[in-house]
Amino acid sequence: MNERFFSLPEEKQQAILNSGYRVFSQNAYKHSPMSEIAEAAGISKSLLFHYFHNKKELYMFLWDKCAQITIRYLKDHGCYEQQGLFDAMERGMRAKMEIIRRYPDMAKFTIKAFYEKDEEVAPAIQESFQRYFRMKAETARPGIDPEQFVPGLDVAMMYREMYWAAEGFLWEMVQRGNVDAAQMESGFQSLMRFWKSIYLRKG
Repeated sequence: MNERFFSLPEEKQQAILNSGYRVFSQNAYKHSPMSEIAEAAGISKSLLFHYFHNKKELYMFLWDKCAQITIRYLKDHGCYEQQGLFDAMERGMRAKMEIIRRYPDMAKFTIKAFYEKDEEVAPAIQESFQRYFRMKAETARPGIDPEQFVPGLDVAMMYREMYWAAEGFLWEMVQRGNVDAAQMESGFQSLMRFWKSIYLRKG
């Protein structure tokens, strides 16, 4: 990747990111032309190749950027500083709503990339996902007070189950078309009320 990309004004960088997320989220990797991404970003195809040497480099950059943006927003909202799991999740939900407003197609791109089968990018995506998931779990779990949950609960298993349920909910929302932030927030609130009812220690 050419360092000139980072010398661009932030709004131009964001335009290129959002164009990439939009095009790659609408098509399989193989059928996502760089020319379409460049056109959506308002730049020439040759200039896009000046910033990214090939399509795979852009694709993996967008994937890694998803994780970096998410981690930054979660930190900014204090999600890793909370002893209460659901307090952290509330903050995390607000962080993700901000991400959706700034990068409206990022969530759909992430899901599309996770299920991508093209051998040019699929192995790297899966390896990267496992690395980021472990890092996220290892960062979050040490701050969770196990005394807040029902006795004998496998906290690591609970955390993983909740993560996959949340991802499944996001997948369902994305498949419906345009993501409605208010509807998504309401749905997450319902999920958390359910989790609290079965996992939190009573009294």
